Amino acid sequence: MGGSCSRNRVIVSRRRLVDLVVLVVVVGLVGYVVVARQRHASVPVVRADPVRTPGALKPDVSQASIGQTICRRGWTATVRPPASFTSALKRTQMEAYGEAGPTSAYQEDHLISLELGGAPDDPRNLWPEPYPRASAVDQIENQLNAKVCSGELTLADAQREEAALKHSRG
Repeated sequence: MGGSCSRNRVIVSRRRLVDLVVLVVVVGLVGYVVVARQRHASVPVVRADPVRTPGALKPDVSQASIGQTICRRGWTATVRPPASFTSALKRTQMEAYGEAGPTSAYQEDHLISLELGGAPDDPRNLWPEPYPRASAVDQIENQLNAKVCSGELTLADAQREEAALKHSRG
């Protein structure tokens, strides 16, 4: 009988341990979902305003010149405006857009990216885009550039697609 009692105690102890582990996992998952939703809810959605930020193009970038401009490795670094310019403009534009968060939470983004021939320092082509959306959109800009450079998409079509994306979804 003594063996049976100790086996029962072991079984009960194991069940309690399993129940405890399951409880901890469930509480952890619920906590994770709550935190993730709060983070998602706190990320501002800022769409480029078509009136304030209609976009502007760099005149010397055309379908005929993409081989010497946007499709040349390192070209965007040659036209990117200095951070001192974009940082000052970001503060001004955040105020115009009604954004009061820290400037570090935003990227002063080009409506028409440099990768697609957007005007580098024209305020009509720049707007404050919040992170993490800004980082996700950078990947889309690179994909559009690759499609233009491969001939899969025309420059004009890629520029229209990018502007529509940023005016509708940020």
